[in-house]
Amino acid sequence: MGVLDYVLAGIAEALTGNPALTLGPLVLSWPVLMVCSGFFVGVLIGATPGLSGPFAMALALPILISSFGFTPDALLPVMGFLVGIMKGATVGGAVPAILFNMPGTPDAFMTTLDGYPMAQKGQGRKALRVAQFASVTGDSFSDLVLFVCAPFLAISIELFLGLSEKASLMILSLSFVAVVVGRDSFRGLLAASLGLFVAAIATGADSYPRLSLGSDILAAGLPTIPVIIGVLVVSEILVSLAEMRRETLQARRASVPQNQDARLSWSERRALLPYIGVSMGVGTAIGALPGIGSTLAAALGYTAGRKMHKGAIPFGQGAPEGIASCEAANSSVSGANLIPALSLGIPGNISAVFLILAANSIGGFNPGPSVFRFTADQVNPELVIAFGLFTLMVVANLLNWTTGAGAMRVLGGLVRVPRQILLPIVLLLTITSVYVESGAISDVITLLIFGFIGCLMRWSGVPILPFVIAYILALPLETTIRNAFEASGADPWFLFHGIFSPACLALAVGIVVCSGWLRAGRPAA
Repeated sequence: MGVLDYVLAGIAEALTGNPALTLGPLVLSWPVLMVCSGFFVGVLIGATPGLSGPFAMALALPILISSFGFTPDALLPVMGFLVGIMKGATVGGAVPAILFNMPGTPDAFMTTLDGYPMAQKGQGRKALRVAQFASVTGDSFSDLVLFVCAPFLAISIELFLGLSEKASLMILSLSFVAVVVGRDSFRGLLAASLGLFVAAIATGADSYPRLSLGSDILAAGLPTIPVIIGVLVVSEILVSLAEMRRETLQARRASVPQNQDARLSWSERRALLPYIGVSMGVGTAIGALPGIGSTLAAALGYTAGRKMHKGAIPFGQGAPEGIASCEAANSSVSGANLIPALSLGIPGNISAVFLILAANSIGGFNPGPSVFRFTADQVNPELVIAFGLFTLMVVANLLNWTTGAGAMRVLGGLVRVPRQILLPIVLLLTITSVYVESGAISDVITLLIFGFIGCLMRWSGVPILPFVIAYILALPLETTIRNAFEASGADPWFLFHGIFSPACLALAVGIVVCSGWLRAGRPAA
């Protein structure tokens, strides 16, 4: 099969391969139905204060797996729903930030700087249109970069890198994530080391359980989904409940007028395009680097837009260009974050973590260089799934272009949901979804234990993302190192052969050392 054949096969698999409803020549497939449902759920979640896309993905993943099963046909519907949530939540997150000055996520804080002043002037709906236009433009551009770069990067790695080079590249990526996330490199390395330690319990190629302490439960290995959801989601809920008494949400709920023209003309859209273009380039470049996230992209995009701006309304006082700069930057991160996830198997952000979890749990799709192996003599089913996933992302973008603005306006009232009611419900749904997926009470206990571990990490300033990425990378990293060691004939210096592998290891050490020096010298400056 050629490249075009694989692309067409992926499109057919996404649009018609798993029909949910057939009306004559018209076919509505499960993947398309799920990505549409996920998009509107994502907008709903993004517009609700205290929730975010990863919350919804954590709730949905166990339920989706238990509903669709572990067959290859379940891959596209499950991942399509998660992609829909990811894109919908990105757009919906601007609703509380603009209308009520309540950023649900750190990257939405920059949106409040100009969005809320516009809302106070009676231009809240117009501000939502600006946010939706900038967000979907940046997201679409980032997806195009993903479609081109992920196969190219994966093919290059598969052709030119051996086992030892791939292992060194994983070590470099893990070191990079540990250093750039969090307040200092020591805490990041501590989180990554803890993730590797937890993943080593009763796993690997050994014939006996490791670190099990004689426990039959630990000897079977810790369940991946409860561990990840506990650290990411349950800990966030518990920390939010603990800090909720100090919040004064009632003071932020003053109504704002909505009495001016909400339309966004073509001339106004053209005026926003230079700001969107610069910001989506910044966001895509940052998103391609694993672990950095959309908060930095939003800040840099907003700063770049402010330097370009020469309009009558300054940034921070209700300038539409400020909203466009911020939303284009943080939205363009989402597609680019999947470049390392699909081509290297390294999750770039929390949303990519759940996509990799879905692929690993269901089976039949292993994110990494082997996915984009074009074989002419036999069909590579993973490559068909990859192009099917790209197709579903295009469907979600088309849905965002056509219905995103209307969905944002309709769901704006959800910002008034009290968190003291919302968060306990989300916690209960999280516990229920994990129990439904496995039917084992031990998984619920694991979920709560790692929820408290995540709380301790957050309170002590230890970042969560390096733990999660290290936990997911532990098994492929160990497998690659073992295979490289065996292929070298048990050479203890197998990681130092050639040029690329030693260079990656030296760069990993250099990143850690230089980061420590820079952060140590920052207070004295």
